[in-house]
Amino acid sequence: MLISAKGLTLAQGGAPVMRNVDFDLDRGEIVTLVGPNGSGKSTLVKGLIGALPPTAGTVTRMPGLRIGYVPQSLQLDGFLPLTVQGFLGLPTRQPARDVDRALTEAGVPGLAKRQMKALSGGQFQRVLLARALLMRPDVLILDEATQGLDQPGAAAFYRQIAAVRSELNCAVLMVSHDMHVVMAASDRVLCLNGHVCCQGTPDVVQSAPEYRALFGSGTQGAFALYRHEHDHDHDHHHHDHA
Repeated sequence: MLISAKGLTLAQGGAPVMRNVDFDLDRGEIVTLVGPNGSGKSTLVKGLIGALPPTAGTVTRMPGLRIGYVPQSLQLDGFLPLTVQGFLGLPTRQPARDVDRALTEAGVPGLAKRQMKALSGGQFQRVLLARALLMRPDVLILDEATQGLDQPGAAAFYRQIAAVRSELNCAVLMVSHDMHVVMAASDRVLCLNGHVCCQGTPDVVQSAPEYRALFGSGTQGAFALYRHEHDHDHDHHHHDHA
């Protein structure tokens, strides 16, 4: 196990946010946390990685666990002349071969000399992914990482994540309230609302009454979109969606 939580309860500002979570994260699996706003998704991630101490229960992490984090987005001063390689070298300069490898793994090979401000939205998110991959992470965490992308762009990004998982044999933990594509890209889904309402494969969670009570049943069309594109995969054509 990379991370194992037992009876984990977490509070923010003295108020309990997440109660009694049992959760194990293993190498090679893609797990998504879904739930309404304020349901405790980000709080749970903080607890799992050790950024927030539990008020009850325990979290065990593999010794030396390396965590790569891909944020929602990042505001960069538009006038800052910064190449991709320069950005990936903040705060510590990285060897060019490591930069090239991370960019290739993130699906944007050859971008090292491009200006950050010249990137499309999809390319920008992949550079943020490359930055996390420089860590050679055991666990890759994506926090609403496709918020600025359209649906084809998000689907292409999640296919890239699946490729990264296969290549690095890392675990992926995704936080999203965009049900559309993210669930179909997951091996396992936890539906949260202050506790774990239901969990399992996307199909199981999607048909669970607890999930439908929170979200209705409107995501099937998006499942079909992801699966259809996945069945006819031409990955190298997809990285221009933004």
